[in-house]
Amino acid sequence: MPASTEPHVSVTLAEIARIAGVGRAAVSNWRRRHDSFPQPVGGTDTSPQFALSQVEEWLRAQGKLKEDAGGRERLWPQFEAFGDRDMMGRAIAAVGARVPAPGGAPGPVPPPVDGGLTEAQENAVEQAVRAAGEDGGAETFDFLLNRWLGTHVRQIATTPEPLAALMAELAELAGGPDAPASPGTERDPAEPWTVLDPACGVGGLLLAAARHRQARAADGTPAPSAGLRLRGRDSDPVLVCLAAARLALAAGATAVPDAARGRDGSAGDRKDRSAGPHRAAGPGDSPISASISRADSLREGAPAGTGADVVLCNPPFNERDWGHAELATDPRWVYGHPPRTEPELAWVQHALSCLRPGGTAVLLLPPAVASRRAGRRIRAALLRAGALHAVIALPPGAAPPHGVALHLWVLRAPVEGGAAGTELLFVDAAQHRTEQAGGTGGAGKAALDWPAVSETVLSAVRSRSSQRRPGTRGAAPATGAGERPPGTRTVPVIDLLDEQVDLTPARHVPVSAAVAGAGLGRRWSRMTALLDELRAAAGDLARLDFADGAPGGQGSTTVGELARAGALTLHPGQAPPDGTVREGGPDAPKGSAPYLTVQDLLLGGAPLGRVAAGDVAAGGGDGTLTVTETTDVVVVGSSRAFDAWVDADGPTVLGPQFHALRPDPALLDRWFLAGCLRAPANARQAGSHASTASRVDVRRLQIPRLPLDEQRRYGEVFRRLADFERLLGESRGLGTELVRGLSDCLSAGGLATRP
Repeated sequence: MPASTEPHVSVTLAEIARIAGVGRAAVSNWRRRHDSFPQPVGGTDTSPQFALSQVEEWLRAQGKLKEDAGGRERLWPQFEAFGDRDMMGRAIAAVGARVPAPGGAPGPVPPPVDGGLTEAQENAVEQAVRAAGEDGGAETFDFLLNRWLGTHVRQIATTPEPLAALMAELAELAGGPDAPASPGTERDPAEPWTVLDPACGVGGLLLAAARHRQARAADGTPAPSAGLRLRGRDSDPVLVCLAAARLALAAGATAVPDAARGRDGSAGDRKDRSAGPHRAAGPGDSPISASISRADSLREGAPAGTGADVVLCNPPFNERDWGHAELATDPRWVYGHPPRTEPELAWVQHALSCLRPGGTAVLLLPPAVASRRAGRRIRAALLRAGALHAVIALPPGAAPPHGVALHLWVLRAPVEGGAAGTELLFVDAAQHRTEQAGGTGGAGKAALDWPAVSETVLSAVRSRSSQRRPGTRGAAPATGAGERPPGTRTVPVIDLLDEQVDLTPARHVPVSAAVAGAGLGRRWSRMTALLDELRAAAGDLARLDFADGAPGGQGSTTVGELARAGALTLHPGQAPPDGTVREGGPDAPKGSAPYLTVQDLLLGGAPLGRVAAGDVAAGGGDGTLTVTETTDVVVVGSSRAFDAWVDADGPTVLGPQFHALRPDPALLDRWFLAGCLRAPANARQAGSHASTASRVDVRRLQIPRLPLDEQRRYGEVFRRLADFERLLGESRGLGTELVRGLSDCLSAGGLATRP
């Protein structure tokens, strides 16, 4: 056995609370009341860390550790202590290989780990396997995998579940088992339906394909083939092992990882290998089978004997070292040698090379692939051959990077002797966003309406299939025969073969009156209500009378003096720990809190980052995050974006250059405090003018000295003024939307003729 490399496993107060199944306030109380509570072994005074073994021993001795409480939370620190991404991932993959599959079936072949597991990794894995006996194998593995992915979210790209499900259904609808076979594409129904992902990562797209098949079976839909064969490849050995275990546990597939297979991805000679309760499983053992192999797909080419029915892929974007020079004469480049700056077009041609004749591929690509000048010849060749069938524009936020409106390309491998397609389907689903409540300082941000996105995309494909190939089996088109769904258009290929060959949907899909006018009625109703509210608020404020001189003659005080007197506490914002903040969007954790930065205010929008509810609770408890309460006053310490407001919509996680002021309600009125602090003259007096990016010394900001009753009187007016400002901001944004919507409707010819 290797020498012990047991890491020092430490936990924070918030993690202790999750382990014990109590609130963090209870843990702080234990620490104050019990001298026997373990002493910190690291961290800081505001964020102490404790040895996990000592904590568990103390909790057991005190009778505070319930065996069914915090079981999974007690596991994670063991894995997190390895520090290294790959060490953590290998150990989690081993857990997935050793826990029982759903229904008590044996697990898949244990994934190989280069160099084996260390003693510390083995101990952590064994603890997880024991815990899985109570919590379930798939549940335990999913918990560890999701925590690992969340920790390394910037290093590992994943496809959000709604998008993965859409891609799987789209592939089936566009050319899958429900689509009528073209001449030369007939297949033996006794053969399993093969789905390949040549850049599978942790297997999200393959898992979506398996779940789609399972949903069909649950609905009683007859299976179009004898089974489903999932094949994945990735260059990262850790991701390969994780994907194999994930598919085996979540999809009920028999999974054979790379070490049990040949280098070409075909089954090797190790079918009889077993290790204790584990077994190697071949494709015949289950209606769903999976084979995951380690390979650099672009450099090594298509796996031997692929002939996949479907390829689903979210390839890496903007790679430069993808093998451009060494693959110059590769036979896959049927449509042209991809330029060095066009790796995505290399993935497109690789996907086509992996398909059987008539097979379908759906790839998620950045929008620039549709228009970059360097790729125009390959795009033209794809169109002439009839290999590209649809380009679909998704709304921003569909997948990382969330600020970009990504595209889906739907391709079909040409059939020898078959007629090439003469039209290309464009779908612009970018308008399907709904407003959700935003965080501090914003009126809201756009969120994806996934049901509407899916319906638009699938309806367009169904409609085109019904027009081109009458008799299509499967779901009926959402629109009438020959009717083009809003936001879609089919364009003759000959019209696209110009100097640019620009395949961006927005350039070819005209704005229809139906799409442009969607929501206009709702917006007009809201605008009418806003105008009524503005009129009432303006009337109240217009009736105010002001006497000469300053309010009262009692002088003023500063935030610093109030803090020293105990009238308020000051909590400066801070940079969050690595991995805590995630991009907002449809895959933001439920119940998450916004993370506010000065840049968000300067851009004039809602916070772009989100912090999961668990991290908010943990960070607020151990002091690593500055989390506001709904009675706090937030002050911006930058003169470029100076402001102050009551964070009534909290909690909000504050970044650097923010301050949360928590007033004592018996001494200070929060609305009065916020209203006085935000006065422009206050910022000028308290600001440092050493540079153009000066900061405001919050402690020097001044507030008039007034009795509490008088503060409340002023505070009520400040609150009404804040409401008036909010109404003005909302009406301004809504007015802009109305002008744009009306302009689109008019330009689309949607003006009805009055009798």
